[in-house]
Amino acid sequence: MTLRLRCLVCSGVLNRVIACGRLLLFVLAGTLLFQAMTIADEPGVADEPFRPEAGLFPPLEKAHRYRGELVFVDHANRRGSIRVQGDGMFFRNDPHPFAMLPYGVIRYHTAAADLRDIPLGTVLHVYGYLPPDPRTSAVPVLPVDNKLRDANHNRGAGIFPAENHVLLLEDEPSHCQRLGLVWKLVDIEINQLRGAITARREPKAGASGDVADEQLTFDAATRVWRGRERLTVEDLVAEGTWPASGKQSLESQTVTLGIMWKPTPEGVFTRFHISDIWLDDVSLERAAQSQAETHKAFLRARWMPAFVGSVEYGEFGRAIITATLFGGMEESLYADFKAGVSAMMNGVEDTLKHTGGNYGPAHMASRGTILEVTEATEEPPLGSSGIQIRFETDLVIEAIRPGRVVRVCPGSWPQVNLPREEFIGDGNNPSDRFPSPDIFPRY
Repeated sequence: MTLRLRCLVCSGVLNRVIACGRLLLFVLAGTLLFQAMTIADEPGVADEPFRPEAGLFPPLEKAHRYRGELVFVDHANRRGSIRVQGDGMFFRNDPHPFAMLPYGVIRYHTAAADLRDIPLGTVLHVYGYLPPDPRTSAVPVLPVDNKLRDANHNRGAGIFPAENHVLLLEDEPSHCQRLGLVWKLVDIEINQLRGAITARREPKAGASGDVADEQLTFDAATRVWRGRERLTVEDLVAEGTWPASGKQSLESQTVTLGIMWKPTPEGVFTRFHISDIWLDDVSLERAAQSQAETHKAFLRARWMPAFVGSVEYGEFGRAIITATLFGGMEESLYADFKAGVSAMMNGVEDTLKHTGGNYGPAHMASRGTILEVTEATEEPPLGSSGIQIRFETDLVIEAIRPGRVVRVCPGSWPQVNLPREEFIGDGNNPSDRFPSPDIFPRY
């Protein structure tokens, strides 16, 4: 009896040791994959904490870079939560709050976007900084060294960076286009319209020595785009492009991938999922065009954001305002800003919510004329369009001051009333400007 009990105890201990060993191997594999992908993506991105200054566009090279799954969006306040990929078990990582900087750029399907355009579950690349002003941060302010702290419970470090104010938020196609990367499909293993694809992301010019293969899952819901067609996995099987079952080489076929995350079977802790496959440039261009039209309609209703550089005050409320339009918007929108056209300008908060009036942004806006439009001769920093306007009004409002953020509307854009959650009325108390950061749960 005693001998049998000892054997059972030893067996249980041995099983736990084996399980822990497997766990460590999975975590180590995830760590190596994460490090390899980070190196291959964009070497040299600074990890020293950096805090942007008001009225200035921060350099991208000072941003801390991470990626993860979009799990929550508060579109009206340009903030949300991302499950950040670290060096541990991805599914255990708590959603991490982030806020877009007022000049922060969002790209989806290689076109300008708003947070509301991006489906939950999409894997995004994030370039962030410390909060410019912790006192008015729309998300929790964290210790400066938070990205170095171990989150415990097999999650590791790096999943709660203090750099949660974002300059650039982009999905996988946008990220690859900006850095000149492509995905090469190595092979496929399929059964009942689902399975895994082995692929590698590498420069268009050719692979470098540190590019690693990655295994990504797909299923019957994965969308496949070819020219003007939208296909399914079932269609590719039916035409013989992919096998009905088994493994097949894909001969390093060049594609663009949309990537998301789904709960992963087979005990794998970090494995991403293919939401979309664009087989050629035409199909991706069509996706970009559709997103661009969505964004243009959205921005014309909410107005173009800008930084106020200077205000030349005249008599009886007259003023000439110099402002720099924010970047990252569709190019055709900037063409509507011309010398001699009528325009309106209204103050906004860092969330880009209008601050004055309860009947739409035009209610309390300063009205006038654009006197001059100039463009920078050098490449502007990310977040800036490099386009500067001089706007004259006969009644300048309080919110239009140097260093403040405003929105500008050319006279040709439509006038609409915004939903209540997208403006803050006439309040001046920072605690009333948006729901408190306490709305984000503390896990």
